[in-house]
Order: sequence, then structure tokens, then C-alpha cells
Amino acid sequence: MTRALIIFIKNPTKGAVKTRLAATLGDKAALDIYKKLLAHTNAVTSGVYADKYIFYSSHIDANDEWNEAAFEKELQTGNDLGERMCNAFVALFNKGYRQVAIIGSDCPDITTDLIEQAFFELDGFDIVIGPATDGGYYLLAFKKLSPAIFKNITWSTNQVLEQTLAICKSINQSFHLLPVLSDVDVAEDIVGREEFFLLKK
Repeated sequence: MTRALIIFIKNPTKGAVKTRLAATLGDKAALDIYKKLLAHTNAVTSGVYADKYIFYSSHIDANDEWNEAAFEKELQTGNDLGERMCNAFVALFNKGYRQVAIIGSDCPDITTDLIEQAFFELDGFDIVIGPATDGGYYLLAFKKLSPAIFKNITWSTNQVLEQTLAICKSINQSFHLLPVLSDVDVAEDIVGREEFFLLKK
């Protein structure tokens, strides 16, 4: 297999996930919503034609819903989000993969087909990016790692995508943008999605 998919998740711990949601809805509701997002991400990525790697935020959980037969399990390392993502890409490119993509676990609209499209687009572009409505991105893919993409970015702001595209241009890396999707970070993001989050596993 020449493709790898990195899935960044936070360990689902009450009070430690979706803190901006929790500020409005409470810790339990925020955790329930995050668990639903994790279940959706699990279902979507299970059908992706790639080796799949779960990168946990704090500790590797050997007994969770991420089946070890389908998902390799790793731990995020680094001082900020950019460094953690870059380190994950480095680790997988060092394993010999020729195409590597990363997603988070915050996007209820992401699909198997969209992730597959990202890998397909790497045949014609250096970098593929899935823009998020909040000014960040829900997917990033390379066929050759460009570490500069992770430097001098003001993470967790609405400037992330703009700054990333500016760096792509400055280092002469061609890029393709996927459709814009919404992440779930604050209470307003679940308006119109109540049925999705109320569904029981």
C-alpha cells in the first residue's frame, strides 16, 4: 500500500474535549457530541483505500472502538498542532508511503468519497487541502512533505487556511482545494444537525 491516512483524535475524556461547546452545553453534552463525531469518522474512514493510523492526543487506547485490525495506533508528539501534524507526516513518509493525508474528527460532513478524492487529486497536485468554513482546514494531503506548511501559522484562528495557501505559493507548491465543509466547534455549528447528534449508535 502506498497511501496512508492519519486520523488525529483527542482521547474522549469528559471536560477535555470540545471545550467551546462545553462552555455552552456542558461537559457531558460536549463529550456525547464528540463521541458521535468519532463514530462518524470511524465509519467514514473504514472504507478508505489506504493504511489508516489513529494518532491519539494523550495516550493510546488499546480497547476502544478503533479496531486494531483496521487502524494502527500512534501517539501525537510535538509542542503545538503544527508540530504534531508535521511529526505524524514525517513518521509515515519514513515508512515509505507515497501519498499521506490527515484529517481530524470534527467534521460531520466528511465522506469516504471525499477522502478518496484527495488521494486522487495528488496525482496532479503537490498538496490537497479541504477548507473549513471557520478559516481552517479539515483535510491536508501531500505526496512529498513540505514542513514549511506547518510553520508560522496562527493555529485555531480563522487565518489558518489563508496563511497555509500563502506558504504554498511562496514555496511553489501546487495545490487543489476540495469542497468547503463545516467543523463542529461551537454550539452554533450543531444548528440543523440535531438529528445527527441525537442518533444512537
